[in-house]
Amino acid sequence: MMSERGVLQGVVGVLAVVPVLAGTAGLVAGPGFVGIDPPWSGDLDSHFRYLSGLLLGLGLAWWSCVPEIESKGERFRLLAALTVLGGLGRFLSFGMVGAPSLGHQIGLMLELVATPMLVIWQARVARIPRWRKARSSAI
Repeated sequence: MMSERGVLQGVVGVLAVVPVLAGTAGLVAGPGFVGIDPPWSGDLDSHFRYLSGLLLGLGLAWWSCVPEIESKGERFRLLAALTVLGGLGRFLSFGMVGAPSLGHQIGLMLELVATPMLVIWQARVARIPRWRKARSSAI
């Protein structure tokens, strides 16, 4: 039976696949990744690939929280704040421009709903006494 800590590690590890894959795809394909047909301006391409690199870095940073997740609260909260800020930008776009594709709507839910819930969960796991962690992982 997996401990609560192990389940949290698994969830964070799986969810971090999204920014890693999307960031990598954006770096490789540029704006074509989101269906924009070339030709596009050099500024759009540069900005899109730059932001894709940041997204890839964000995903890798989330993965860095998985080992010893209970002791990574400060990093976890910083990454969550960055993720929520990105989600707020996406929400602003939703209100100003209209609904994006389903994939981006799912991203919005992950950024503004799931991420704050993960912060609460990580804080809970961090508060579990060490003896209880050792006992539950031995079971």
